Order: sequence, then C-alpha cells, then structure tokens
Amino acid sequence: MPPTVDLRSDTVTQPTAGMRAAMLAAPLGDDVFREDPSVNALQDNIARLLGFESALFMSSGTQSNLCGILAHCQRGDEYLTGQMAHCYRWEAGGAAVLGSVQPQPLNHQADGSLSLDDIDAAIKPDDAHYARSRLLTLENTLGGKVLPFEYVQQATALAHSRGLARHLDGARLFNAAVAQAAPNGQTPWQQARRIAQCFDSVSVCFSKGLGAPVGSALCGSREFIARAHRLRKMVGGGMRQSGMLAAAASYALAHNVDRLATDHVLMRRLALGLKNIDGVEFEMPQTNILFVDLTGAARERGAALIEHLREQGILVTGLYRLRFVTHLDVDEAGIDRAISAMRSFFS
Repeated sequence: MPPTVDLRSDTVTQPTAGMRAAMLAAPLGDDVFREDPSVNALQDNIARLLGFESALFMSSGTQSNLCGILAHCQRGDEYLTGQMAHCYRWEAGGAAVLGSVQPQPLNHQADGSLSLDDIDAAIKPDDAHYARSRLLTLENTLGGKVLPFEYVQQATALAHSRGLARHLDGARLFNAAVAQAAPNGQTPWQQARRIAQCFDSVSVCFSKGLGAPVGSALCGSREFIARAHRLRKMVGGGMRQSGMLAAAASYALAHNVDRLATDHVLMRRLALGLKNIDGVEFEMPQTNILFVDLTGAARERGAALIEHLREQGILVTGLYRLRFVTHLDVDEAGIDRAISAMRSFFS
C-alpha cells in the first residue's frame, strides 16, 4: 500500500531528520526565567529578520494573536478584522471572552482584502456610545490568497492615519513572501520584511508550511512585547525548557522558507490536473491552498468523494467545499495520485 497523501493541512508535517537532530542538540534553560538560550536565539533572530525590536516565542498562532490583540487593546476597545479572519472566526472568541475586546468584522473583497472605505467607515468616533476603535488586523495569506502588497501599504497607512495600531496574523507570512518576492524583485526574506514593516506587530507561525512541530512568534517593539509577555504568562504560555521547540523553529527558518515555492508549484500541478471535471469549480491557487467547490449533482456526493479519496490513501477536509493543502511531506507522485483519485470518482 503506498503511503497516505495527507492534504488536509500544512500542520500535519513531521519533523525532518535534520530538524530532529537540531532539537536533540539544543541547549536548554528555563524560559520563564528567560534563561533558555535556544528560545532567546530564536526570538532575537526572527525580530531582527523582520525588522522589529523584540519577539516572544508562543505555543501557537492562536496564543500569539490573542496576546497581540490584548497587548494593543484594553477592555471596551475594539479591533477591526475580516469576517473570515482566523483571529475572529476560528480562535474561540478569545479576545472578546478573555479581554473584553470587541471584534468589528468586515466583509472581504474577492481577493481577500478589506475595502479601504469599509475600514474607514467602521472606525468609531470618540463617543461614549461606542467601543473605542484601537486596532486593525489583517491576515496574510487568507485562504491561500496573498494580499497585494500595495493594498497592505494602503490599508495600514489608513489605519495609522486614523490612530489605529496594526497587527498582522502572518500564519503563512512566508508563503505570501515567496509568492510575491520574484515579481517585486525581492528575495523571500526581503519581501517578508517589507510586509512585516507595514505593521506594529506580527504573528509568525512555524508549525504550518515551515514544518516545525509547534510554535509561533509575536514580534513588535520592546514595550509591546513586555506587555505581551505578561499576557502570555496569564494564559499559561510559560513553557520552561522549550528550547527544543525553539530549535525546531530556528531550523525551519534556516532551511524551509525558500522551499515553500515547491509547495506552490505542486498545488498548481494539482489544480491543473483537476481542471474541466464536471461539478468541480475553483480559482487557480496563488500559494499552497486550493478550495474546490462541488456544484450541481456533485454537491450531493461530497461525503462519498471524501470516502473514495480516503480509500485511495488521500486525505482532504470539507464536504461541499474541499480544501487541499500542500506541504513538505507531499511530493509530485502524491499529487498525481490525488488527481487520479479525483478523476476516477467523477469518470
């Protein structure tokens, strides 16, 4: 039986042999005392590379976004965000539940952006009837779509001009940077820094396409990270000898950024292989994520399709809308198997 091709998410990756060796060799200390050299090295490195004064290692992107929002906002404040933004829709309402910070969700445009007019109109006047508008959050990428860099500049400049702080959920920041680097005449690291510098804080995830088993980093000014550090302690984020996890993240930054381009190529290969199947509709992917809509008669066969794929050793998520995600544990042969299994079901 050939190995399973897991296309459910880029969070399912296993550490490579090199990453495991780096984890095993990592020098350790107590990070609650700020004495773990591997954590400190990771924090210093990601802050420097993205152009910030400081950074804080977090257990997850959810924790990083939560501490970031609460470090920017107080009780009775609000943050502007997208209807489909992860920090609003899929993080259990943490900012509202734990911080009494109100989300103001806005509808997305077709490219995943938020209309500049909608952002401007949603900023509340200084009046006792309203929550205080304090923060704009954007996500890059969103559903695999890369926010145009010119838009990021415009949206963050608008927020700044209206007195709002700006936070980026950069769960897949490096996918965005890899996709935009060459057209903009930049390296992926240069483009990642250009994107990050439009914001006052950035959350970066290591456990998705970069392939680390755990962890994110929150980047910002020293004062901002000091506030976030207190919040991380409050929500149980002190991880003691977490240098083994930080070493995996450092290895990922050193070895797995440029290779994200391979994931993008494989996803485009998958999309091209699924073209012209009746009942299957999608937009061509920009990065490593493809959403496939089942239409017409195919819409009622979603459960059967998922089971058919599973029997062929292909794992996906969804029902009426399927999600395919490429990552470092998926190769060309696996993509071709997925194409073949999809086509055999609809033939």
